[in-house]
Amino acid sequence: MMNQNIMITDEQIKKFVAQAHRVGNAGLTLCSSGNLSWRIGEEALVSGTGSWVPELTPEKVAVCKIETGEVLNGVKPSMESGFHLGILRERPDVNVVLHFQSTYATAVACMQDTPKNFNVTAEVPCHVGAEIPVIPYYRPGSKELAAAVIDAMRDHNSILLQKHGQVVCGKDFDQAFERATFFEMACRIIILSGGKYMTLSPAEIDDLETYVLGKKGK
Repeated sequence: MMNQNIMITDEQIKKFVAQAHRVGNAGLTLCSSGNLSWRIGEEALVSGTGSWVPELTPEKVAVCKIETGEVLNGVKPSMESGFHLGILRERPDVNVVLHFQSTYATAVACMQDTPKNFNVTAEVPCHVGAEIPVIPYYRPGSKELAAAVIDAMRDHNSILLQKHGQVVCGKDFDQAFERATFFEMACRIIILSGGKYMTLSPAEIDDLETYVLGKKGK
C-alpha cells in the first residue's frame, strides 16, 4: 500500500511503465537487464529489483525519496537505484536516467581495447556526447559502481561501463531514449566496421556545436 504522503498518480505510473516498454521494444534492454528512473518532484519512480523492463507492470514500480532513498510504497527498487538517485540529486537538469545493455554497445563494453572516440557520426557529439567516459568494472549494485557512475555523470550525459553496459540521462524520456539509441548506433558502426572507422575531427565537432547546437557564437 502506498504511503498517503506520496504525490505520484496512477497516470504517472502508467506513463513510466509505457516508457519502460518503449525501451524494451527498441531492444535496449533484455529480460531483467537494465533499469529506469523518473524524477517527479522530490520523488522518483524506479523499476523494481528483478523486474523485466520490457514487461514492467505498475506493481513492480518503486517510489523513492530522491534525497534519502527511502522507499515509500514497499516495492524494492533496482539494485542500481543508488546511482539513479545519486544522478538525480547531482543533476537538477536531469529527470530521467536509463541503464541499458543493448547488443552492440554492450559488445563494445566487453572489448579488450575499448574505443576512446565514439564520434563516428554527427549525432554522437550532438546528442550522446563528444566525450563518453569509460568506467572500469565494479560489481553491479555495488557502492563503488554507484560512486563511479555518479561522479562521471556530473558533467556527462552518457557513459560506458566495462563488461557491463551503459548509462544515459536526459531532461525527459525522449532525450534519454535518443541518447541511448544513438549510443547503440555508434557502437554498431564501430563493431560492423571491424575497427576500421573514421571519427569526426575536433574542428568538425566544434563546427557542429556552433551551427547545429548553437552553443557558440558564429
